[in-house]
Amino acid sequence: MLSSCARKTLLNLGAPQLSRSTLRLASSRHFSVFSRLNGLHRPKVVPPVTVVGQQTQLDKDFITYGIRPSSTRSVMRNVTPGSLYESALRHEMGTKITSCGALAVYSGAKTGRSPSDKRIVDNASEEYNDDIWWGKINHKLSPESFQALKADAINYLDERDELYVVDGYAGWDPEYRIKVRVVASRAYHALFMENMLVIPPAEELDAFQPDFVIFNAGQCKANRNIEGLTSDTSVAVNFKANEMVIMGTEYAGEMKKGILTLMMQAMPHKFGQLPLHSSCNIQKDPISGKPTDCTLFFGLSGTGKTTLSADPSRYLVGDDEHVWTDKGVFNVEGGCYAKAIGLTKETEPEIYNAIRFGTVLENVQVDPRTREVDFNDTSITENTRCSYPLYYIENSHIPAKIDIHPSNVILLTCDAFGVLPPVSFLTPDQVQYYFVSGYTAKVAGTEDGITEPVATFSSCFGAPFLVWHPTVYAEMLADKLEKHHCSAFLLNTGWTGGSYTNGGSRIKLEYTRKMIDAIHNGTLKSMVEAEELVSTPVFGLRIPTSLPGIPSEVLDPANGWADKQAYLQQLQRLAVLFNNNFEEYASKCPSRVAAAGPRVIESSGDTVRQTESNHSMATSSEVRRQTKAATVKDEI
Repeated sequence: MLSSCARKTLLNLGAPQLSRSTLRLASSRHFSVFSRLNGLHRPKVVPPVTVVGQQTQLDKDFITYGIRPSSTRSVMRNVTPGSLYESALRHEMGTKITSCGALAVYSGAKTGRSPSDKRIVDNASEEYNDDIWWGKINHKLSPESFQALKADAINYLDERDELYVVDGYAGWDPEYRIKVRVVASRAYHALFMENMLVIPPAEELDAFQPDFVIFNAGQCKANRNIEGLTSDTSVAVNFKANEMVIMGTEYAGEMKKGILTLMMQAMPHKFGQLPLHSSCNIQKDPISGKPTDCTLFFGLSGTGKTTLSADPSRYLVGDDEHVWTDKGVFNVEGGCYAKAIGLTKETEPEIYNAIRFGTVLENVQVDPRTREVDFNDTSITENTRCSYPLYYIENSHIPAKIDIHPSNVILLTCDAFGVLPPVSFLTPDQVQYYFVSGYTAKVAGTEDGITEPVATFSSCFGAPFLVWHPTVYAEMLADKLEKHHCSAFLLNTGWTGGSYTNGGSRIKLEYTRKMIDAIHNGTLKSMVEAEELVSTPVFGLRIPTSLPGIPSEVLDPANGWADKQAYLQQLQRLAVLFNNNFEEYASKCPSRVAAAGPRVIESSGDTVRQTESNHSMATSSEVRRQTKAATVKDEI
């Protein structure tokens, strides 16, 4: 049984009509809409501009997709932000232009990703198929079910009076970039992807043939009777067909993360390069302007990946998706997708100043009279977002590609248990262990029913987007670190002096930035070489005892806890969670990597003894329940 929005059948896919479809063109006059729309009134509807002439390649592509030519349809391809503002304001309920010029939009019922509805097509005939990390992350979907989904999506798009096409590159490096096309029914989605892809110059569009196509029919619910679906939402990727179909969710982040999934598949498999869910910034020579130093930041939502990489003293290459190649690093994206909750000019000036005309503000509350945005309002969702072009960041590095290798890798975590040190140096084996673990913690308020810190593990700091087993990426990272003599650090931006629920306080941002400065200026590396670091109990992390401007009780969490026994109990509790989580990966890791994790402790009175085995302590059902909360969902 087909869904209501897909009543037409697959017979339409072969429709032979060759009549000319209309094409909405970008025009400079569309920018004048901003001055008219900054108040409460919407503009007069402007009739579509049509072009009459020979059939274009885009027309032919649409026929191939099954979208029939129509004399009444307006197809807008890579048009200006002004044009997309006009369309969104006409057709998308609740859309507003804010006082700063950004476009405020709503994504409907879904305000975050739907990882349980993600599907990868099981193409059994492909030689790589058995190597995919099938299971709780990558759910199988048959080719036949994918075709049924695609038919529904195409039928829905075929019925629209206006369609939006965005053609762009995933990646700034011409040697490795992938040509992506998005076909969508919402102007907001088009503007979002014009920000997030690397948009080619106009002269390259005539010959543009996509390597990968995203059909976004998110306003149409998926037919849950299709075999392999469990809801009326579906985000399906077919690597053989080089296509992605989105139904039942209008959250724009699904497109962005779909491209990350594509890169996670293609870069190791086709190019032998390492894709990373990371941010990246660089230092430049003040005279030549050439990059001299590069740092990669890994971290889950809420750890500070975007905030810390937007450093006014350095240049931003990108905030979320990169590929580490044999020659250097390039950004996958043409823009940034930052969390907007609690945003202020004082705490995050680079991001705050990027919110202007052309920026998409997703699911924020806007004052109907003043059009000012309340970044503290979470009544719609805590996952409020802003999407803007990379060049909106004043100190961004454009083109977002560098021909040097990283000097430092920083793994970010937000430890609400309050026991991990704020900064520690990692050995090569520890890097693999903590990279595969991908740890952070959820705290009360982020999900219903959470009253205590809950450990969250997301392999490679991006499990929902991995295609191959996590150890594939971890081994590639280890090889890169060794080959290019790159230092690695674990940076905790969470709690100190106690846990989230037991007297602790969040580590100050100014302290974290000073620690990063100590990494960048070589202070910490010098301390490593001089063997001035001390080792922490249980986790065996090497930490400094002093750094300029940072209290010693912050650097060593044991010194910050008034109740030492409570500290040791909390430390042991977290160690067990780590070990339980790593059991899934231990068989595919070298034994030395598994041994690089924490060793649980046995305590008796005031004495503490470290066990010989990482897995020697029995765990309670409560601890195992928390460990199962392993994959970050909407916020990544």
